[in-house]
Amino acid sequence: MQRQGISRWWRLAGGLAMNLALGTLYAWSVFVAPLEKEFGWKRADTSMVFTIAASVFGLSFVLAGRLQDRFGPFPCSIAGSLLISLGFYLCSFTTSLGYLYLCFGVIGGMGNGFGYATPIPVMAKWFPDKRGLAVGLAVGGYGAGSAIFGPLAQLKLIPAYGLPATFRILAAIFLVMTIAGAMLLRNPPAGYKPEGWSPAASRTTGSIEFTPSEVLRTRTFYLMWIAYALGTSAGLMVISQIVPFAKSVGIAAGALSAMTLVVGACGNAMGRTFSGWMSDRVGRINVLRIMIAIIALAMPALYHAGSNVVLLYPAVFVVYWCYGSQLSVNGAAAADFWGTKNAGVNYGMLFTAFGVAGILGPRIGGVLFDRYHNYQAAFYSASALAVIALLCEFGAKRPVARMAAAQE
Repeated sequence: MQRQGISRWWRLAGGLAMNLALGTLYAWSVFVAPLEKEFGWKRADTSMVFTIAASVFGLSFVLAGRLQDRFGPFPCSIAGSLLISLGFYLCSFTTSLGYLYLCFGVIGGMGNGFGYATPIPVMAKWFPDKRGLAVGLAVGGYGAGSAIFGPLAQLKLIPAYGLPATFRILAAIFLVMTIAGAMLLRNPPAGYKPEGWSPAASRTTGSIEFTPSEVLRTRTFYLMWIAYALGTSAGLMVISQIVPFAKSVGIAAGALSAMTLVVGACGNAMGRTFSGWMSDRVGRINVLRIMIAIIALAMPALYHAGSNVVLLYPAVFVVYWCYGSQLSVNGAAAADFWGTKNAGVNYGMLFTAFGVAGILGPRIGGVLFDRYHNYQAAFYSASALAVIALLCEFGAKRPVARMAAAQE
């Protein structure tokens, strides 16, 4: 009988702890006002911090995935732990935009890339029978992190201790959480199978392992990459622009805080978890098609909800849900379609789409607002991008199934 050590659910707990800390990237908006007040920076300047962090996050994921596949999850996750904690600590000494871009954008972005690169492959290997649910739960912590640490920073730490001390306090908290998570992230022994589970009985696990070069020769990779980039652009547009949009339609400060830090974060986390679970039952691509179709309808609805909080809150929740769903389901789909041996780098290549979305989504929102002085064109453009993404998902087919059929 194989020795697997502690329960595989502890591995999931490690991924969750890691992602709860990393997910503070989505709470960037709570630092914007204090920074602008202290240094007199403009919104375009502070918004660029999030764009840099999201882009570096997506691009560094490829390198992190390659290292994870070669050396295992522990060194990679430790690197992510140290980088994200160092980034926040150094932010406490911010005196210039360039310094902030480096610390939060580059160092923090790399910390996200290295830290986030490990839980998805590890969960895919430990949970071949519940892959969508396990990946969804692990990365759901990323969506929930801003709901926890955003209000903590905005309502407690910054008012009581000031911005520099808040960065240092968060750095210490994140170091403890991510190191603890990294200690739990280990790959299963070779040939591991959950007790009572048979690969032949699973509709979500293929038997063919793709190398990165083989993945790049599949048509499905490019269709999924385009869909991923365009589908998440809508969500990142809302995340980066929801505060100025809500203020432009007269949302009160209290309602604005609840919407951005609680409603949106809960939608993000729940979408990652429940859509992952749903994809175990109805298929990864089917869930992605549903979520992208919904976001194409939700973006115009979000704009027309305007200052009506009763309508705006559900619209924000739905957009964040559909956005978060893509982050978990694409991760599970990559392991299903191309195998788990090279899951880190294979998903890393697909995840570069997120880096592009980190530039595209916020940029479209800002440029179209500056041109038309409202968000109608921006939100409708995001809806159009989602429609293109949906068409790509309809063209995507399961590579494992097609190659297996060709070999029969």
